[in-house]
Amino acid sequence: MAVNFPEIVPTELHPVAGVTLGWAQAAIRKQDRKDLLVISLEPGATVAGVFTANRFCAAPVTVCREHLARASEPNRPGIRALVINTGNANAGTGEPGMRATRETCTVLARLMGLAPEQILPFSTGVILEPLPVDRLTAGLPAALENRKADHWYDAAQTIMTTDTRPKAASTQVVIDGHVITLSGISKGAGMIRPNMATMLGFLATDATVAQPVLEALVKYTADRSFNCITIDGDTSTNDSFIVMATGKASLPAITSTESPAYIALRDAVVALSQQLAQLIIRDGEGATKFMTIQVEGGANVDECRKIAYSIGHSPLVKTAFYASDPNLGRILAAIGYAGIDDLDVGKIDLYLDDVLVAKAGGRNADYREEDGQRVMKQSEILVRVVLGRGAAAATIWTCDLSHDYVSINADYRS
Repeated sequence: MAVNFPEIVPTELHPVAGVTLGWAQAAIRKQDRKDLLVISLEPGATVAGVFTANRFCAAPVTVCREHLARASEPNRPGIRALVINTGNANAGTGEPGMRATRETCTVLARLMGLAPEQILPFSTGVILEPLPVDRLTAGLPAALENRKADHWYDAAQTIMTTDTRPKAASTQVVIDGHVITLSGISKGAGMIRPNMATMLGFLATDATVAQPVLEALVKYTADRSFNCITIDGDTSTNDSFIVMATGKASLPAITSTESPAYIALRDAVVALSQQLAQLIIRDGEGATKFMTIQVEGGANVDECRKIAYSIGHSPLVKTAFYASDPNLGRILAAIGYAGIDDLDVGKIDLYLDDVLVAKAGGRNADYREEDGQRVMKQSEILVRVVLGRGAAAATIWTCDLSHDYVSINADYRS
């Protein structure tokens, strides 16, 4: 059950010059499903990424980091392809998992006439199971054969695991009179928590962006999009967000984070990434409510985020929203244990949409429970916390926690 999930029209996903996408059915975990994707880039593209904060990261995450580091060195060949499999995370697989990942890169590089370090590998699926690398590599020729520039929707389908909907978005913006195209896909429905999540995100633009600038852009974007979502508080082993800039548009190269062109591109990348990140929450496992948690009036952004995450991770808060039960003391409790030692709770106001629930740290005298329940029955809910400590603010997006979430995760490996 997806919450107000927008219709995604495949023909409205713009091709990005310099990018082609091809998929195959490799039977990595299940028969007769798209589970292997190759994204290829023409020479001259720049690529940057951010990855999971989980120390128990998967083999492909380690290899991706290595290959991106090499590609950023002077006189090194750039990244030319990404390979993504679903059904198997290749995490918790030790040295055999590393060998499987490197073999994947070697085989794809040989097929494309590249060096293995020009390939970025990604996996998603079940942890602690050996990657069937023979089936994966056997599917690579088919994925290469059907590459097309307009396969963004197919690509979004190919990287799904427990997702119920493919997640893709696209836009075009005009910067200094030049049309810039951006398209992207994401996946994720569970094991989602800030610091990246069981999510993959891939976004491409035809702008020309210098490598150091792109590296700054991907970090800035992640902190305002994919690192602002949470479903269940679990940080996965495989999270990755990649931005690719092909340099095929007519806009002059962006070489500074201070330039107006960079700021315009940055805002477009952030907006598209927020859209992709929010699609993950709307398709959260068993989700029935989409919740925006906005914390304002903080002393700094970090404490606002701590409080927002504390609310968004709380099973008691999330189950109350699922039941449309205005047991809103649970939100106050989550604020209180967020770890802000000098927090003055006597200054805090709590709103559900336009309903003032708590004022100056206590129940608002005019608050009526039926007003709270009215808001909680909505499929889209704003939780707004005003701390009264300063001018900082932060926003995250989350969903409720339902019976279906338990069922989906209990049956995940079956």
